[in-house]
Amino acid sequence: MSQAAPLFAQIKLHTYFGGGEIFAAHLAEAAAGLGGSSVLIVHPDARHWAGLHLPATRLITAHNWAEAAAKLPPGLPVIVHAAPPQALAEQIAATRPLIGFAHMPLNRFYADSRQAYGACTRVVGVSGYVIDTIRGLGLEPWPVPFYGVADAKRPGDGGGILAASEFEWDRRKFRDRLLGLSEPLWAKLRRRASYQKRDGLTLGIVSRLAPIKQFPLLLQLLAPELARQQNVYLEIFGAGGYASVRDLRRALKPLGDRVRFWGHQRDVARAYAGIDVLLTGLPEREALGLNVIEAQACGVPVLAPGAAPFTETVLPGKTGWLYADPREAGSIYPSFAETLASLLAQREQGQRLDPRRETAHMQKFSSDEFRHRLAELLASVR
Repeated sequence: MSQAAPLFAQIKLHTYFGGGEIFAAHLAEAAAGLGGSSVLIVHPDARHWAGLHLPATRLITAHNWAEAAAKLPPGLPVIVHAAPPQALAEQIAATRPLIGFAHMPLNRFYADSRQAYGACTRVVGVSGYVIDTIRGLGLEPWPVPFYGVADAKRPGDGGGILAASEFEWDRRKFRDRLLGLSEPLWAKLRRRASYQKRDGLTLGIVSRLAPIKQFPLLLQLLAPELARQQNVYLEIFGAGGYASVRDLRRALKPLGDRVRFWGHQRDVARAYAGIDVLLTGLPEREALGLNVIEAQACGVPVLAPGAAPFTETVLPGKTGWLYADPREAGSIYPSFAETLASLLAQREQGQRLDPRRETAHMQKFSSDEFRHRLAELLASVR
């Protein structure tokens, strides 16, 4: 039986594994759900694609943008998940629809991608916050926020949580190459612990420890208050660059052994099941926060600064808590200290938030809604 005709091709050349990779996999699943197939062009060093659910998907490898463009099947609309070189974007868009997904807010941090996104047939934001930043650059965005899917399942789940490396080594840097090569030696000196939840309130970070999350800065501000509370623990499931991990460890010194690093975990559903509350990073460089909607789908409420995009994904008092950004004054939200005290008091009284009860809210992040948004987007470029 022949495979259904492809609806689009995607280019996703990052070698690391993060929310954008999950998003691309969900697009492939949605294409299959619409009765079609898709093409996905990935970097040959990105081995994580072999472990993702990619129904009706043809995988092609390419080392760079130029090679990816040369390998595109003729005639298909093309979806990119980062701004390609401007000349290449113009070249692709001259012969077929080019759909540029913005997985970062195109604010002052990413404004230099304006020209490449300007060449796209459609520019799609993954949240209302990102849409606003697209408009801020003078571009016309696809008007509907293209939220991700709140699904924490990954193929091969169920193996439990064992401590893994908290580092992502950048092989372009001499220090990282040296430490990466030596890690197998010094890692043998560390006991590979198995995760057991401790009694008390367990806050969790389930995320790449990427600079855009700004975890070191946030935790430097929050750690003194966390240290003042009894029986509050922080479990970190994720890996990052050497500097990010180093700076985060420094920020968390006041918590001592109440902090544990578990490294990148394939079974994120089990990680969510092992915490009481998800702790996000800072907001302004965050586009949506796939972990925020995944946690809620697993019944885990979210503790986040009260700013976009978290104001789109968290319902205060129902699916989590929003607190005042500790860097700013005059917020309408309570301080982190007040929010944490209220959270602890609710737990003492046996009150637990379960975001899954908020069905209308969670429906925005369902696979059905995601598939419907994709169908509308593709229809608009035919």
